[in-house]
Amino acid sequence: MTYCPKCGTNNEEDAVFCKNCGVSMRGSPEDYRHQRDQRCEEDCGGGPAGHGWRIFWGVIIVLIGLAIFFEVVLKEMAKTYPDLAWVNGLEWTWVFGGVIALVIILVGFRVITRK
Repeated sequence: MTYCPKCGTNNEEDAVFCKNCGVSMRGSPEDYRHQRDQRCEEDCGGGPAGHGWRIFWGVIIVLIGLAIFFEVVLKEMAKTYPDLAWVNGLEWTWVFGGVIALVIILVGFRVITRK
């Protein structure tokens, strides 16, 4: 029994095509690795055009980190260091919301202009 390089279905040893998805079973190991990597990119990374989502979620993660830094670390430090008193007067949530909105707009333009 051999496994299909695309869908993983168990096929007969002499099968030319997968009984589940129809992909050729006669490829070389290099073909299998290429198909596996391509499938992983499509399934896990949103496909070849999935870079926008990675950027979007990357920005979200960075903003969460910055929010924690500003709201927890800097505000706690401002209690000890008077030079950081300006931190207590700022509302950081509107900055984070604005950056998220800007990223969504840029990703939207990218989707519209992509060929």
